Amino acid sequence: MPAAAATRDCEVLVIGAGPAGSACAQMLARAGLDVLLCDRHVFPRDKVCGDGLIPDAHQALACLGLADAVLARAACATRVECFAPRGGQVAVPAQLAVLPRRELDEMLRQAALAAGARWLAPLRFEALLHDADGRVAGARFREGESTRELRARWTVLATGADARALELAGVCERRAPSGMALRGYVRHPGMGAAIGGLQVVWHRALQGGYGWIFPAGGGRFNLGVGYLHRQGAEVPQHAPKLRQLLDAFAQVHEPARELMQGGAPAGEFKGAPLRCSLAGARFARPGLLVTGEAAGSTYLFTGEGIGKAMESGLAAAQVLTHGRRGSDEEVSATYQAALAALQPRFAAYELANRFNEHPWMVDFVTWRARRSPAVLARLAGVLDESQDPGRLASAQGLLRILLPMG
Repeated sequence: MPAAAATRDCEVLVIGAGPAGSACAQMLARAGLDVLLCDRHVFPRDKVCGDGLIPDAHQALACLGLADAVLARAACATRVECFAPRGGQVAVPAQLAVLPRRELDEMLRQAALAAGARWLAPLRFEALLHDADGRVAGARFREGESTRELRARWTVLATGADARALELAGVCERRAPSGMALRGYVRHPGMGAAIGGLQVVWHRALQGGYGWIFPAGGGRFNLGVGYLHRQGAEVPQHAPKLRQLLDAFAQVHEPARELMQGGAPAGEFKGAPLRCSLAGARFARPGLLVTGEAAGSTYLFTGEGIGKAMESGLAAAQVLTHGRRGSDEEVSATYQAALAALQPRFAAYELANRFNEHPWMVDFVTWRARRSPAVLARLAGVLDESQDPGRLASAQGLLRILLPMG
């Protein structure tokens, strides 16, 4: 063994134990690599999120051997109830579930440890380490009042939407987030019968965003609002304030008002940035791969990112497993190609974000879906990824919806 390798603390250092990092660590450990998973927080910990698991998340969980365990603990649903600005609504069938990230992320982390990954926390990422050739060789962390260095053959950055971590790693290409979200949990057992599916609400009062109510089981609901910007556009100076959006949501949507006024908050409402469209960061540099929301794995338009975060983590693990003896250039190129293969779907959601920007489009599609099984099937296909959401938002797509069908 070379002398340099003898000083390593691990073969792969994974920074961040969210869905991307834990998925990556589990698969690497399964393949027999020495993996060290670390995070700035002691787990379990809360994470601001809508908590919704759509079909791509179910598929990723199945790859990790966790689908049955997660669904056994989650609140499952069979439809998304979409509410249009003018009051129309339609129920879109889908395989869905809701599990608070505090529970989901802990299950993912535990699965990584069960596969053989090691764990260190709390460690706050401060800087990358480099070898004499400038290649990333691990990272330096703040541990309490002292610093700690961990050396590795490969480092995986899975630090979520924290732009500061991307800057410290020298891979940040856009500091501004793609959007913002605010969510909280509210207990209201009496609303269980009234809200059976996941509710998503568009309204002009929400200023280019949307509101949601997701049943989380046991009379508890995940309630929140969010807004998103076109990729490449600067966050506008007049961006809406999240708390004002939440108040507007309660004014225009009766179930939200009832939850806010008649329910019992389970903790405070918290906000978080979103990084979308596989943009805003370099995916790789020698010795380093960037994955999950750090790489922009959240969908614009819906703000859903759990499934694609896990997919990107799985892709990083596969590349490192098969390329562990390969060159930096080969590993980086293979990983970037894997993420590039996902790019068309992210581009489609970029186009579909027009629905947030132009609420009349939601009115139109909802009106047609209520009258056409074929249009409703297309909406269901967006959720299970058999349909392109961008085509619905295009002029041709809207024309096809207008034409008589099914």
